[in-house]
Amino acid sequence: MTAAFGLGLAALARPGYLNVGHGRDLGGDTGVDALRDRAHEVLDAAFAAGVRWFDAARSYGRAEEFLAGWLARRGLAPGAVTVSSKWGYTYTAGWRAQADQHEVKDHGVATLRRQWAETRGLLGDHLSLYQIHSATQETGVLRDPAVLAELHGLGVRVGLSVSGPGQAATIREALAAQVDGRNPFSAVQATWNLLEPSAGPALAEAADRGWSVQVKEAVANGRLTPAVRTSWTRRSAPAWSGRRRTAASPWTRWPWRPPRPSPGPRSCCRARSPRHSWRATSPPAPWP
Repeated sequence: MTAAFGLGLAALARPGYLNVGHGRDLGGDTGVDALRDRAHEVLDAAFAAGVRWFDAARSYGRAEEFLAGWLARRGLAPGAVTVSSKWGYTYTAGWRAQADQHEVKDHGVATLRRQWAETRGLLGDHLSLYQIHSATQETGVLRDPAVLAELHGLGVRVGLSVSGPGQAATIREALAAQVDGRNPFSAVQATWNLLEPSAGPALAEAADRGWSVQVKEAVANGRLTPAVRTSWTRRSAPAWSGRRRTAASPWTRWPWRPPRPSPGPRSCCRARSPRHSWRATSPPAPWP
């Protein structure tokens, strides 16, 4: 399995995000046109660097809209790059950096149907992977037969992203999911970094099954970069760069010898930002 880097648009398409220094990176101009131009600049820089996987979500502000516009501007045909997106959260911040609530989580089938139509309307045939956004055991989404059946019938590859302390258990639950005798999932996106490596063995199991494995938050939203100077990062970061470690080690030379994942998408706000967080992802296998 070949490793590749991708770019996520979480911090590129909305004025408020939890990355360290996000507001400073935006430089004070958070209008829609300014963020669209900045997102396209970063997408251009990523493409020039060889990145061919771009990841969005319904809750990433205008991420799907910005990505669709960039694909059209560059004249990229469907299949020229890998485009993934996610459903399950609704963006509610109203383009404000400070809001009482930035997004609302709902993993019900009605939300899936609504957001699938919205995503498809923007990304069309470019979309090659659609994932549950932050699936957890608590929401019960992996045990909802209506959701699983709907995902199974979408006609594109489907997967899930996971977050929180139960990532490994959620991944293993997804590995066991069945619809008409088949597992509807073939991709997983998980947090893995030097501060939170607990999902590693479960991701190895997914990779062994031939799933596409995407590592997100490889530099912990900026906490594992020179932007955050703590005694731990001063001592550890020079030898264990978050990006280098993610790209070179997790699924290549760990003690349990799991297959190689892929450095997948995460986002930065400037083409030359010190907080670049390319995400590790494995290129998707051909969808049957």
